Amino acid sequence: MDLADLKRRIADQARTLGFQQMGVADLDLSQAEARLREWLAAGRHGEMAWMEAHGHKRSRPAELEPGTVRVLSLRMDYLPPDTQPVKVLRQHEKAYVSRYALGRDYHKLIRKRLARLAGWMREEVADSRLARAFVDSAPVMEKPLAEKAGLGWQGKHTLLLNREAGSWFFLGEIYTDLPLPVDRPGEDHCGKCSACMTVCPTDAIVAPYQLDARRCISYLTIEHPGSIPEDLRPGIGNRVFGCDDCQLMCPWNRFASHSGETDFHPRHGLEDRELVDLFQWDEATFLARTEGSPIRRAGFQRWRRNLAVALGNGPASPAALAALDAAREDPSELVREHVAWALRRLRNRTGK
Repeated sequence: MDLADLKRRIADQARTLGFQQMGVADLDLSQAEARLREWLAAGRHGEMAWMEAHGHKRSRPAELEPGTVRVLSLRMDYLPPDTQPVKVLRQHEKAYVSRYALGRDYHKLIRKRLARLAGWMREEVADSRLARAFVDSAPVMEKPLAEKAGLGWQGKHTLLLNREAGSWFFLGEIYTDLPLPVDRPGEDHCGKCSACMTVCPTDAIVAPYQLDARRCISYLTIEHPGSIPEDLRPGIGNRVFGCDDCQLMCPWNRFASHSGETDFHPRHGLEDRELVDLFQWDEATFLARTEGSPIRRAGFQRWRRNLAVALGNGPASPAALAALDAAREDPSELVREHVAWALRRLRNRTGK
Protein backbone atom coordinates (compact mmCIF):
# COMPACT_ATOMS: atom_id res chain seq x y z
CA MET A 1 0.00 0.00 0.00
CA ASP A 2 1.26 3.48 -0.92
CA LEU A 3 0.56 5.25 2.38
CA ALA A 4 1.64 8.66 1.10
CA ASP A 5 -0.83 8.40 -1.78
CA LEU A 6 -3.55 7.20 0.60
CA LYS A 7 -2.91 10.21 2.83
CA ARG A 8 -3.30 12.53 -0.17
CA ARG A 9 -6.57 10.89 -1.13
CA ILE A 10 -7.88 11.14 2.44
CA ALA A 11 -7.00 14.85 2.45
CA ASP A 12 -8.80 15.33 -0.88
CA GLN A 13 -11.88 13.57 0.49
CA ALA A 14 -11.72 15.76 3.60
CA ARG A 15 -11.78 18.88 1.45
CA THR A 16 -14.84 17.66 -0.43
CA LEU A 17 -16.54 17.27 2.96
CA GLY A 18 -15.89 20.91 3.86
CA PHE A 19 -12.65 20.72 5.84
CA GLN A 20 -10.01 23.30 4.99
CA GLN A 21 -6.96 21.34 6.17
CA MET A 22 -5.86 17.92 7.37
CA GLY A 23 -2.65 16.75 9.01
CA VAL A 24 -1.35 13.56 10.61
CA ALA A 25 0.26 13.26 14.04
CA ASP A 26 2.04 10.50 15.90
CA LEU A 27 0.98 9.66 19.46
CA ASP A 28 3.80 11.19 21.54
CA LEU A 29 2.07 13.75 23.76
CA SER A 30 4.50 13.49 26.67
CA GLN A 31 5.26 17.22 26.76
CA ALA A 32 1.58 18.14 26.57
CA GLU A 33 0.82 15.58 29.29
CA ALA A 34 3.36 17.20 31.60
CA ARG A 35 1.88 20.67 30.99
CA LEU A 36 -1.61 19.33 31.63
CA ARG A 37 -0.51 17.81 34.96
CA GLU A 38 0.98 21.13 36.05
CA TRP A 39 -2.15 23.03 34.99
CA LEU A 40 -4.41 20.68 36.90
CA ALA A 41 -2.18 20.69 39.97
CA ALA A 42 -2.41 24.50 40.04
CA GLY A 43 -6.21 24.25 39.97
CA ARG A 44 -6.45 26.36 36.85
CA HIS A 45 -9.21 24.18 35.42
CA GLY A 46 -11.67 25.52 38.00
CA GLU A 47 -14.70 23.28 38.32
CA MET A 48 -14.14 21.43 35.05
CA ALA A 49 -13.65 18.12 36.84
CA TRP A 50 -13.85 16.25 33.54
CA MET A 51 -10.41 17.65 32.67
CA GLU A 52 -8.81 15.42 35.31
CA ALA A 53 -10.93 12.34 34.64
CA HIS A 54 -10.08 9.33 32.44
CA GLY A 55 -6.52 8.82 33.71
CA HIS A 56 -4.00 8.99 30.87
CA LYS A 57 -6.54 8.43 28.10
CA ARG A 58 -6.50 12.13 27.23
CA SER A 59 -2.77 12.26 26.57
CA ARG A 60 -2.22 8.69 25.40
CA PRO A 61 -4.53 8.06 22.42
CA ALA A 62 -3.87 4.33 22.25
CA GLU A 63 -5.26 3.95 25.78
CA LEU A 64 -8.49 5.66 24.74
CA GLU A 65 -8.75 3.70 21.50
CA PRO A 66 -6.56 0.55 21.46
CA GLY A 67 -4.85 -0.03 18.13
CA THR A 68 -4.42 3.66 17.33
CA VAL A 69 -1.07 4.49 15.72
CA ARG A 70 -1.89 7.86 14.11
CA VAL A 71 -4.29 10.74 14.64
CA LEU A 72 -5.75 12.72 11.77
CA SER A 73 -6.39 16.33 12.78
CA LEU A 74 -8.80 18.36 10.67
CA ARG A 75 -9.68 22.05 10.55
CA MET A 76 -13.03 23.60 9.65
CA ASP A 77 -13.28 27.39 9.52
CA TYR A 78 -16.32 28.94 11.23
CA LEU A 79 -16.00 32.74 11.14
CA PRO A 80 -19.42 34.01 10.00
CA PRO A 81 -19.83 36.90 7.56
CA ASP A 82 -18.92 40.25 9.11
CA THR A 83 -20.92 40.58 12.32
CA GLN A 84 -19.03 43.69 13.48
CA PRO A 85 -17.91 42.16 16.79
CA VAL A 86 -15.89 45.18 17.95
CA LYS A 87 -18.85 47.48 17.32
CA VAL A 88 -21.14 45.24 19.39
CA LEU A 89 -18.61 45.13 22.25
CA ARG A 90 -18.61 48.92 22.33
CA GLN A 91 -22.41 49.14 22.43
CA HIS A 92 -22.90 48.30 26.09
CA GLU A 93 -26.67 47.92 25.79
CA LYS A 94 -26.12 45.04 23.32
CA ALA A 95 -25.31 41.40 24.13
CA TYR A 96 -22.06 39.93 22.85
CA VAL A 97 -22.15 36.24 21.99
CA SER A 98 -18.92 34.50 20.98
CA ARG A 99 -18.80 34.18 17.20
CA TYR A 100 -18.57 30.39 17.33
CA ALA A 101 -21.96 30.21 19.07
CA LEU A 102 -24.02 32.44 16.77
CA GLY A 103 -25.14 29.57 14.55
CA ARG A 104 -25.86 25.89 14.98
CA ASP A 105 -23.90 23.66 17.33
CA TYR A 106 -20.73 22.61 15.52
CA HIS A 107 -20.51 19.21 17.22
CA LYS A 108 -23.18 17.49 15.16
CA LEU A 109 -22.15 19.00 11.84
CA ILE A 110 -18.46 18.16 12.18
CA ARG A 111 -19.07 14.77 13.76
CA LYS A 112 -21.28 13.80 10.82
CA ARG A 113 -18.63 14.91 8.29
CA LEU A 114 -15.88 13.09 10.18
CA ALA A 115 -17.98 9.93 10.37
CA ARG A 116 -18.37 10.04 6.59
CA LEU A 117 -14.63 10.45 6.17
CA ALA A 118 -13.91 7.61 8.61
CA GLY A 119 -16.37 5.38 6.73
CA TRP A 120 -14.66 6.22 3.44
CA MET A 121 -11.29 5.26 4.97
CA ARG A 122 -12.59 1.90 6.15
CA GLU A 123 -13.99 1.16 2.71
CA GLU A 124 -10.76 2.16 0.96
CA VAL A 125 -8.48 0.00 3.13
CA ALA A 126 -9.90 -3.46 3.65
CA ASP A 127 -7.45 -4.43 6.39
CA SER A 128 -8.04 -1.26 8.43
CA ARG A 129 -10.55 -1.76 11.22
CA LEU A 130 -10.05 1.49 13.11
CA ALA A 131 -11.12 4.98 12.10
CA ARG A 132 -12.93 6.64 15.01
CA ALA A 133 -14.03 10.28 14.92
CA PHE A 134 -13.97 12.77 17.81
CA VAL A 135 -15.23 16.36 18.08
CA ASP A 136 -14.58 17.97 21.45
CA SER A 137 -16.63 15.30 23.19
CA ALA A 138 -14.07 12.82 24.53
CA PRO A 139 -10.74 12.99 26.41
CA VAL A 140 -8.70 14.13 23.39
CA MET A 141 -5.91 16.72 23.43
CA GLU A 142 -7.02 18.32 20.22
CA LYS A 143 -4.75 21.38 20.23
CA PRO A 144 -1.45 19.56 20.91
CA LEU A 145 -2.43 16.93 18.34
CA ALA A 146 -3.27 19.61 15.77
CA GLU A 147 0.07 21.30 16.44
CA LYS A 148 1.90 17.99 15.93
CA ALA A 149 -0.09 17.44 12.73
CA GLY A 150 1.16 20.73 11.30
CA LEU A 151 -2.12 22.66 11.47
CA GLY A 152 -0.51 25.50 13.40
CA TRP A 153 0.84 26.34 16.83
CA GLN A 154 -0.64 27.10 20.23
CA GLY A 155 -0.39 30.84 20.70
CA LYS A 156 0.21 32.77 23.90
CA HIS A 157 -3.56 32.66 24.52
CA THR A 158 -3.32 28.82 24.19
CA LEU A 159 -5.62 28.72 21.14
CA LEU A 160 -4.32 27.11 17.96
CA LEU A 161 -3.12 29.60 15.36
CA ASN A 162 -2.65 29.07 11.66
CA ARG A 163 -0.71 31.50 9.45
CA GLU A 164 -3.37 31.41 6.73
CA ALA A 165 -6.52 31.07 8.86
CA GLY A 166 -5.80 32.71 12.20
CA SER A 167 -7.75 30.96 14.97
CA TRP A 168 -11.38 31.11 13.82
CA PHE A 169 -11.78 27.36 13.25
CA PHE A 170 -12.96 24.16 14.85
CA LEU A 171 -10.91 20.99 15.18
CA GLY A 172 -11.87 17.36 14.81
CA GLU A 173 -9.88 14.12 14.98
CA ILE A 174 -9.89 10.61 13.58
CA TYR A 175 -7.96 7.92 15.45
CA THR A 176 -6.69 5.27 13.04
CA ASP A 177 -4.57 2.13 12.88
CA LEU A 178 -3.12 3.20 9.51
CA PRO A 179 0.59 4.12 9.83
CA LEU A 180 0.25 7.19 7.60
CA PRO A 181 3.21 9.55 7.12
CA VAL A 182 3.21 12.21 9.84
CA ASP A 183 3.45 15.93 9.23
CA ARG A 184 6.03 18.36 10.55
CA PRO A 185 4.78 20.04 13.75
CA GLY A 186 3.72 23.66 13.55
CA GLU A 187 6.27 26.35 14.43
CA ASP A 188 5.56 29.19 16.84
CA HIS A 189 5.09 32.55 15.09
CA CYS A 190 3.90 34.67 18.04
CA GLY A 191 7.30 36.30 18.41
CA LYS A 192 7.33 39.22 20.85
CA CYS A 193 3.63 39.97 20.36
CA SER A 194 1.57 40.02 23.56
CA ALA A 195 -1.63 41.59 22.20
CA CYS A 196 -3.83 38.75 23.46
CA MET A 197 -2.44 39.09 26.98
CA THR A 198 -2.86 42.85 27.02
CA VAL A 199 -6.46 42.85 25.80
CA CYS A 200 -7.84 40.09 28.05
CA PRO A 201 -10.52 41.85 30.15
CA THR A 202 -9.99 39.66 33.23
CA ASP A 203 -6.23 38.98 32.93
CA ALA A 204 -6.86 35.27 32.40
CA ILE A 205 -3.66 34.81 30.39
CA VAL A 206 -1.41 34.85 33.44
CA ALA A 207 1.82 34.31 31.47
CA PRO A 208 2.67 33.55 27.85
CA TYR A 209 1.04 30.22 26.91
CA GLN A 210 -0.61 29.94 30.34
CA LEU A 211 -4.35 30.37 30.84
CA ASP A 212 -6.13 30.37 34.20
CA ALA A 213 -9.61 29.20 33.27
CA ARG A 214 -10.97 30.50 36.56
CA ARG A 215 -10.48 34.05 35.28
CA CYS A 216 -11.48 33.38 31.66
CA ILE A 217 -14.80 34.89 30.55
CA SER A 218 -15.56 31.87 28.37
CA TYR A 219 -15.23 29.63 31.42
CA LEU A 220 -17.16 31.99 33.68
CA THR A 221 -20.10 32.40 31.30
CA ILE A 222 -20.31 28.84 29.96
CA GLU A 223 -18.68 26.24 32.21
CA HIS A 224 -18.79 27.82 35.68
CA PRO A 225 -21.97 26.63 37.43
CA GLY A 226 -22.13 29.01 40.37
CA SER A 227 -21.75 32.62 41.37
CA ILE A 228 -19.32 34.65 39.28
CA PRO A 229 -16.69 36.26 41.56
CA GLU A 230 -17.65 39.90 42.07
CA ASP A 231 -14.19 41.24 41.27
CA LEU A 232 -14.39 39.64 37.80
CA ARG A 233 -17.92 40.79 36.93
CA PRO A 234 -17.01 44.29 35.71
CA GLY A 235 -14.47 42.84 33.26
CA ILE A 236 -17.15 40.67 31.66
CA GLY A 237 -18.74 43.78 30.19
CA ASN A 238 -21.56 42.82 27.81
CA ARG A 239 -20.20 39.35 27.01
CA VAL A 240 -23.03 36.94 27.81
CA PHE A 241 -21.70 33.71 26.28
CA GLY A 242 -18.01 33.30 25.70
CA CYS A 243 -15.40 35.88 24.76
CA ASP A 244 -13.38 36.55 21.59
CA ASP A 245 -11.16 39.42 22.67
CA CYS A 246 -7.88 37.51 22.38
CA GLN A 247 -8.86 36.42 18.88
CA LEU A 248 -10.08 39.84 17.81
CA MET A 249 -6.76 41.40 18.83
CA CYS A 250 -4.50 38.71 17.35
CA PRO A 251 -2.68 39.98 14.22
CA TRP A 252 -2.83 36.56 12.60
CA ASN A 253 -6.62 36.78 12.36
CA ARG A 254 -6.24 39.42 9.65
CA PHE A 255 -5.83 36.46 7.32
CA ALA A 256 -8.97 34.59 8.41
CA SER A 257 -11.67 34.02 5.80
CA HIS A 258 -15.41 33.96 6.36
CA SER A 259 -16.96 30.51 6.41
CA GLY A 260 -19.26 29.37 3.65
CA GLU A 261 -20.98 26.92 6.02
CA THR A 262 -24.41 28.46 6.45
CA ASP A 263 -24.96 26.49 9.67
CA PHE A 264 -22.31 28.70 11.27
CA HIS A 265 -24.08 31.91 10.24
CA PRO A 266 -26.04 33.86 12.92
CA ARG A 267 -29.55 32.79 13.93
CA HIS A 268 -32.31 34.73 15.72
CA GLY A 269 -30.37 37.96 15.35
CA LEU A 270 -28.00 37.00 18.18
CA GLU A 271 -25.17 38.95 16.61
CA ASP A 272 -26.93 42.24 17.44
CA ARG A 273 -29.54 41.88 20.21
CA GLU A 274 -30.40 44.19 23.10
CA LEU A 275 -29.56 42.84 26.56
CA VAL A 276 -32.99 43.81 27.88
CA ASP A 277 -34.68 41.92 25.06
CA LEU A 278 -32.77 38.71 25.84
CA PHE A 279 -33.24 39.10 29.59
CA GLN A 280 -36.99 39.12 29.10
CA TRP A 281 -37.02 35.68 27.48
CA ASP A 282 -38.79 33.09 29.60
CA GLU A 283 -37.47 29.55 29.74
CA ALA A 284 -39.74 28.32 26.95
CA THR A 285 -38.48 31.08 24.66
CA PHE A 286 -34.88 30.34 25.63
CA LEU A 287 -35.31 26.66 24.80
CA ALA A 288 -37.01 27.45 21.49
CA ARG A 289 -34.46 30.06 20.38
CA THR A 290 -31.42 27.99 21.39
CA GLU A 291 -32.51 24.67 19.91
CA GLY A 292 -29.50 23.21 18.13
CA SER A 293 -27.29 26.02 19.50
CA PRO A 294 -24.11 25.82 21.62
CA ILE A 295 -25.80 28.29 24.01
CA ARG A 296 -27.94 25.44 25.34
CA ARG A 297 -24.79 24.28 27.18
CA ALA A 298 -25.11 27.13 29.66
CA GLY A 299 -28.76 26.46 30.47
CA PHE A 300 -31.43 29.02 31.28
CA GLN A 301 -30.26 29.98 34.79
CA ARG A 302 -26.67 30.66 33.75
CA TRP A 303 -27.94 32.56 30.70
CA ARG A 304 -30.00 34.80 33.00
CA ARG A 305 -27.05 35.13 35.40
CA ASN A 306 -24.78 36.27 32.57
CA LEU A 307 -27.34 38.74 31.24
CA ALA A 308 -27.84 40.23 34.70
CA VAL A 309 -24.08 40.84 34.98
CA ALA A 310 -24.00 42.43 31.52
CA LEU A 311 -26.97 44.66 32.39
CA GLY A 312 -25.16 45.73 35.55
CA ASN A 313 -22.15 46.69 33.42
CA GLY A 314 -24.27 48.57 30.90
CA PRO A 315 -26.06 51.91 30.85
CA ALA A 316 -28.51 52.64 33.67
CA SER A 317 -31.42 53.06 31.29
CA PRO A 318 -35.03 52.97 32.50
CA ALA A 319 -35.52 49.76 30.49
CA ALA A 320 -32.53 48.05 32.11
CA LEU A 321 -33.56 49.08 35.62
CA ALA A 322 -37.14 47.95 35.03
CA ALA A 323 -36.07 44.58 33.63
CA LEU A 324 -33.77 43.91 36.59
CA ASP A 325 -36.32 45.14 39.11
CA ALA A 326 -38.89 42.72 37.67
CA ALA A 327 -36.42 39.85 38.21
CA ARG A 328 -35.67 40.51 41.88
CA GLU A 329 -37.89 37.55 42.86
CA ASP A 330 -36.58 35.18 40.19
CA PRO A 331 -37.07 31.52 41.23
CA SER A 332 -33.32 30.96 40.97
CA GLU A 333 -31.17 32.07 43.91
CA LEU A 334 -28.23 32.27 41.50
CA VAL A 335 -30.09 34.71 39.26
CA ARG A 336 -31.43 36.74 42.19
CA GLU A 337 -27.91 37.30 43.55
CA HIS A 338 -26.61 38.64 40.24
CA VAL A 339 -29.73 40.74 39.69
CA ALA A 340 -29.28 42.37 43.11
CA TRP A 341 -25.63 43.11 42.28
CA ALA A 342 -26.59 44.63 38.93
CA LEU A 343 -29.28 46.82 40.50
CA ARG A 344 -26.88 48.10 43.17
CA ARG A 345 -24.32 48.88 40.49
CA LEU A 346 -26.74 50.81 38.28
CA ARG A 347 -28.35 52.67 41.17
CA ASN A 348 -24.97 53.67 42.59
CA ARG A 349 -24.15 55.04 39.18
CA THR A 350 -27.33 57.12 39.00
CA GLY A 351 -27.51 58.02 42.68
CA LYS A 352 -31.09 56.71 42.91
